Amino acid sequence: MVLNKKQFNAVVVVEGKDDTIRLNQFFPGIETIETNGSDVPEAVLTELKELAKKREIIVLTDPDLNGERIRRLVTEAVPNAKQAFITRKEGEPTKHGRGSSLGVEHASKQALMKALQDLHESQALPSDLTKSDYQRLGLSSGVDSRKLREQVGIKLRVGYGNAKQFYKRLHTFGVTLAELEQAVKEAKNE
Repeated sequence: MVLNKKQFNAVVVVEGKDDTIRLNQFFPGIETIETNGSDVPEAVLTELKELAKKREIIVLTDPDLNGERIRRLVTEAVPNAKQAFITRKEGEPTKHGRGSSLGVEHASKQALMKALQDLHESQALPSDLTKSDYQRLGLSSGVDSRKLREQVGIKLRVGYGNAKQFYKRLHTFGVTLAELEQAVKEAKNE
């Protein structure tokens, strides 16, 4: 997939201008809308609702709490928005200093391309996963559950979350029990 304005008919929702600069560095002409922080202005949500009538909306936010908040607010306003994720590792700054935090602006071209190609639907899809399966696989209530959820989230490219949020996210994206079992198996074998 070539990600440029002529062949990429989508608008990517990002947090700020540094994210836009990074995306345009690798994918010239890609269109973005910036939320300018985690408190998404109503005007931005209204603009996204209008754009969604004609174009695809992709949410690509930082892999942190503010990014998750933005993702939730945008998805509530535009339920058919596609979801793109980078991992926490992919969003780590190369230079650690004051003001450096996880973000899209630090991701490599390969990480951004993979995120924009491996999109997820944000509408609930059927899943055969149950809470007992989820617990049996060690994704909640265990000593290493947080770490395992993060590794599985990377394998499935669905982001991260606490036990309750992650379970809900797996259902939102229609992850099947077989897919989850495979991802857990791979994560435990690394």
